[in-house]
Amino acid sequence: MSREVIFSGQLPVRRHWWDNRNGTIGFMRRLILEKPLGAIGGLLIVLLFIMALSADIIAPFPYDEPNFADIMVPPGEAGHILGTDYLGRDLLSRIIYGGRISILVSVTTVALAMIIAMTLGIISGWAGGKVDAIIQRWVVNVWMSLPSLLVLLTLASLLGPSITTIILILSLSGISSSRVVRSAVLSIKEAAYVEAAQAMGSSTPWLLLRHIVPNTFAPVIILATIDFGRIILAEATLSFLGYGIPPPFPTWGQMLSGESLAHFYDGPWTMVWPGAVLTLAVFGSNVFGDALRDILDPRLRGSTSRN
Repeated sequence: MSREVIFSGQLPVRRHWWDNRNGTIGFMRRLILEKPLGAIGGLLIVLLFIMALSADIIAPFPYDEPNFADIMVPPGEAGHILGTDYLGRDLLSRIIYGGRISILVSVTTVALAMIIAMTLGIISGWAGGKVDAIIQRWVVNVWMSLPSLLVLLTLASLLGPSITTIILILSLSGISSSRVVRSAVLSIKEAAYVEAAQAMGSSTPWLLLRHIVPNTFAPVIILATIDFGRIILAEATLSFLGYGIPPPFPTWGQMLSGESLAHFYDGPWTMVWPGAVLTLAVFGSNVFGDALRDILDPRLRGSTSRN
């Protein structure tokens, strides 16, 4: 039990460790009590990460090993919990390893996208004037006016399908996310402590590193959490259309396309299970991101970009 004591008048009031609203325990308590759906979403994301990291341990079969004796086995038969596909490969193992690929792509992509968003947003919001106009009108507005799926398909076809290509293409979503960072910078640079630091002669790099960048972390974390599910869905869309990560690497979108789609009527489980896991991942990311937004920064409620 914490020995922190808060004085109210003359009587000391003891506060328990689980009442700390500023620490990790306090945040988790608020998340569970105020946003139970968001807590469920966060739990789903944690379970997916655990599944991806321990794929080599929990996967019952190799993900790329065909077994022509067990082609299109229904769930629960011949030792295959979720059944097999048209090549006799275990679906559970492919879903587990597919989660590793999807999460790797999503985490790396979100990190690059947030770097792009912070760079453009901080430069635009801090510099203002012509620099702000050029970035927002000629870069962000033009990018947001383009049909995103068409742009992704065009770039993927030009550069060729690979993990690196998919990460680089999807990370361009940080261009549109820069508007949220720019709004935060515009608010922060008008704060009294920033003006006081400027009056004391602090240099621009110091102001950016000491005051501006740290105070943009809250909206960036919220954007990253919400974008995590959107990136998973975008990668699945590209894989479903044949422009995603090439075989033999399994991804959830790839498992929904090609021969699996052709065998849907005689083996619906080949698409139902990957689709269900993909749905849970996107659902968990969205509701957890919404809960983070409402708890960390209620001013951003409903304002995050999902384009």
